[in-house]
Amino acid sequence: MSYLKIAGVVVLVIVLLLAGALAWVRFGPVRRAEPVQAGTNTSRSLPEPDRTDGMALHAALEARRSGRDYDDTPLSLDEVGQILWAAQGITDPRGFRTAPSAGALFPLELYLVAGNVEGLEAGVYHYDPSAHGLTRMVEGDIRDALAAASLGQSSVADGAAVFVMAAEYERTTRRYGSRGEMYVHIEIGHAGQNVYLQAASLGLSTVAIGAFDPDRIAELLGLPEAFVPLYVMPVGHPAD
Repeated sequence: MSYLKIAGVVVLVIVLLLAGALAWVRFGPVRRAEPVQAGTNTSRSLPEPDRTDGMALHAALEARRSGRDYDDTPLSLDEVGQILWAAQGITDPRGFRTAPSAGALFPLELYLVAGNVEGLEAGVYHYDPSAHGLTRMVEGDIRDALAAASLGQSSVADGAAVFVMAAEYERTTRRYGSRGEMYVHIEIGHAGQNVYLQAASLGLSTVAIGAFDPDRIAELLGLPEAFVPLYVMPVGHPAD
């Protein structure tokens, strides 16, 4: 083999190696940020979600409304677990969830701000879809502070619990570039609608709130730096 052919083979091998390295960087495993370890962490499992009974889908679609007025009735742990599962629960052995995700990258993280939930101490909890369980990240009832960070919207303080959805954009943008930001926003819309429909089927009320100070929300929940709060959804029994 001539030197020219040998040089050509070497160049080809180098090009292939570089291409493989670039492909791994772009499409390789996405870093899964661990929830912040703050305070005294208490983990607990949730009741199994009900996959049999409940309101028909067409009825839930008709009943879905934004509700901002709640009474003082506490939420049950079953209701909280059902809503968490509806938003981000696992529905397939391969890890697929109740809400579709571009590339199955799942950039969303779901937090429960519990204030009036039976059998659950007040605090901020991180939801783990794979275990269908909660880990307490912050102790105490922060609903009033959360309402203040949501431009004083009283529904946030009045809800028995508040579901906060955050995103780590890098999980999606690492593969899809800047277009991944749009995919994240589409995905959180899916998850938010799931919360609405599940709340309606349980006879509960909720509202999607987007007017808030994201930095303050992140501070209150103790979120990792890369996590961006996108939705605040108080849930409670309707006042009427």
